[in-house]
Amino acid sequence: MKVRIGIIGSRFQAECIAGAVKAMPEEGEVVAVASPSKGHAAGFAQRHGIPSAYTDYHELLRDPQVEMISITAPNRLHAQITIDAARAGKHVVCEKPMCLTLEEADAMIEACRQAGVLLLYAEELFFAPKYVKAKQLADEGAFGRVHLVKQGEKHSGPHSEWFWDVAQSGGGAVMDLGCHGIAFCWWFLGKPKIRSVYSQMATQVHAERTQGEDEAVTLIEFENGAVGMVESSWNRPGGMDDSIEVFGDKGQTYADMLMGNALPTYSEVGFGYAVEKAATTKGWTYPVFEEHWNYGFPQEMRHFARCVRGKETPISDGETGRVVQEVLCAAYASAGLGRKITLPFRPKGIAKPIDLWKTPERAHTCAT
Repeated sequence: MKVRIGIIGSRFQAECIAGAVKAMPEEGEVVAVASPSKGHAAGFAQRHGIPSAYTDYHELLRDPQVEMISITAPNRLHAQITIDAARAGKHVVCEKPMCLTLEEADAMIEACRQAGVLLLYAEELFFAPKYVKAKQLADEGAFGRVHLVKQGEKHSGPHSEWFWDVAQSGGGAVMDLGCHGIAFCWWFLGKPKIRSVYSQMATQVHAERTQGEDEAVTLIEFENGAVGMVESSWNRPGGMDDSIEVFGDKGQTYADMLMGNALPTYSEVGFGYAVEKAATTKGWTYPVFEEHWNYGFPQEMRHFARCVRGKETPISDGETGRVVQEVLCAAYASAGLGRKITLPFRPKGIAKPIDLWKTPERAHTCAT
């Protein structure tokens, strides 16, 4: 029996989720969408053949047809929507990052635990085919003892305007992109305990548009001695770059998520198909085939649907999102103080992670 899904949000990520569910029709179907923007929910529903559209997500939560929700709303809303959904008896898929504070993360986990519903953290890199293959090879011992894992995501900036606003997003490129790399390195290495975090952040290009960082490098030291290196940038024009490097004492591997599945294309007039994060399709571009599949979205949603039916055990849940949230907070504190932050790290009295970078005195209080 298909899992009936409601999407909260109607912009870029909601489009990805709708497309992903269409690619796994045997496991799920989208039956409702909610968006407060005038006409957005109705238009989204019409485009995707969704039977119900709401302007208030509370109405969607009251819809008896909906079993599981996918939250694609701004970060600042994730916690409240999750808690409301849990109280309504709906399973929750929460897009990255999970929320803004560790207090919110804990409240989300507890609300879902008390309601007996699943809280699933949407990290598609756990399902991207190339990255899954790299991990399979590592787990089989192909690289010996893995001591360095690198992940980088770089493009020209987020699709949604709200992400430039730190009050809604909680930060800049690290909240948008770095959360992927943090989760990936931790997952790839077998989810070991994290010892420390160091991050260098800067606003290099987009100071007129955001108070957040648009470029960062974050180093994660794990208890087993391995290191994760995460590069995050909103300053790469011309398209999307998402890649990994893995180094062990017996081997190494590299993977570029999209370019091996792209068609090098030259056009003097451009074309209608949008190339991810590219401002134009004139000249040389690299349109990707089976783009959602290469990202791992259909595989992710299939897994989550099967988890709801009890057929699989979640590999990415609320605890995963909390681990990432703690590292995000430590990264911003590190950038503010200019030193490593040891874990566990639980900052208190902050509204959003970027506060730890912008007000180093607050980061110092939290880190001592």
